[in-house]
Amino acid sequence: MRLDGFGIFVKDMPTMVKFYRDVLEFDIKEDVNTSNVYLEKDGTLFLLYRRSDFEKMTNKSFSYADKINGHYEIALSVENYEAVDLVFEKVVSKGAIPVLNPTTEPWGQRTCYVSDPEGIKLKDLNRKSWHNICCGWSFSFAKLLSIQPGYARVMAN
Repeated sequence: MRLDGFGIFVKDMPTMVKFYRDVLEFDIKEDVNTSNVYLEKDGTLFLLYRRSDFEKMTNKSFSYADKINGHYEIALSVENYEAVDLVFEKVVSKGAIPVLNPTTEPWGQRTCYVSDPEGIKLKDLNRKSWHNICCGWSFSFAKLLSIQPGYARVMAN
């Protein structure tokens, strides 16, 4: 099997589409008012599904995390340490909720967290430093982390 993308179940489709399109600059494939919206970023497909439509389709009710949650992560890359700080400032100024201001971890990783309007954490980090510290397995590990659902991580190369 090949990973094609993953879906996020959302409460307020127009707000979430506008956030991922206008704040994180994802490409929108569908209208903001549809039940299923396709967002593409750097060749990875992110699907947004309206919770109520999914529940109707499956004829089941589900529980959802409330407020800022840590159920999963979405990873994005930036080019360097400085870009982590610049991206943090930019997305917060456009409406992202700050969770952790940019900081450098003891192992050299530059990181910060923000959240989308429905509480999914987005993380910025510098992968090049991570790679240098973690040696041979770090690239594939960082690549694996970049496809986890829930947070969005911005990694610098």
